[in-house]
Amino acid sequence: MKNASTNAASEGNGYKKRSQLGSVCRRFAKSRTAMAGLLILALLVLIAACCPLFLNYTQDVVGQNIRQRLQPPCLAHPFGTDQYGRDVLARVLWGTRISLSASLVIITAATVFGALFGALSAYYGGRVDNLIMRVMDVFYALPFNLMAICIVASLGNGIFNLGLACVIGVIPGFTRVFRAAILPIRNQEYIEAARACNTTDWRILTKHILPNALGPIIVQATLNLAITILAIAGLSFIGLGIQAPTPEWGAMLSEGREQMRNYPYLVIFPGLAIMVSAMSLNLIGDGLRDALDPKLKN
Repeated sequence: MKNASTNAASEGNGYKKRSQLGSVCRRFAKSRTAMAGLLILALLVLIAACCPLFLNYTQDVVGQNIRQRLQPPCLAHPFGTDQYGRDVLARVLWGTRISLSASLVIITAATVFGALFGALSAYYGGRVDNLIMRVMDVFYALPFNLMAICIVASLGNGIFNLGLACVIGVIPGFTRVFRAAILPIRNQEYIEAARACNTTDWRILTKHILPNALGPIIVQATLNLAITILAIAGLSFIGLGIQAPTPEWGAMLSEGREQMRNYPYLVIFPGLAIMVSAMSLNLIGDGLRDALDPKLKN
């Protein structure tokens, strides 16, 4: 009888978890805008993953051909060619790989550090909370773009320094979200029961607190992916990010701005890539926010 009741309870818990996840997925699927954003993002990820299969980086992406310079869009070059004879379509497609991978690494690092600082601040409170949050307030008071420009200008150009600047700029927002999500959880009865069982603080944080605070974090990470893509493009546009000849969208805009009067396609297509990627991530973030809203649960 004991085993039967235990199995029934476990099956009930499993059904509850599946039904909760299923309800979130159903609410997300009902949003047409969110599904459109997810479809666009899936296409961008597919392009980023398959680029090396049909494009040769040395020849098709960064290889120069002066004889074909500044050709308008045609069958051979659907997006035209730039001032160095490079195919704009190939560079835009490869730029998808660079922008998405760089922003994903940045947001992953910011999420890890934000989770660590926010969890420690909310769980321990007191002096630990004051110390962490006052430091975060200092960074949060500085405009993100200005702080990123200062860091990159002082450390030098390069993708690593660009990523470091973006991570430092995004961490305070993640820390605040984690802290706000964990504060209502830390005094729940199951947390007190875990403490009474001499469970370590690390296990309580990782097994009981953080999994129950993932909803706002997922939304924050999705929305900040779009912000990071825009930040990478903006810093590269002013010459403080990814440098030529690497095909990054912001760097392509910077290279084409001198020719945009006579050859507007040099800035139209990279600009559209930035807009579409940021829009898709914002649509997904809005859909996740609505799907994870407890007020909308039936």
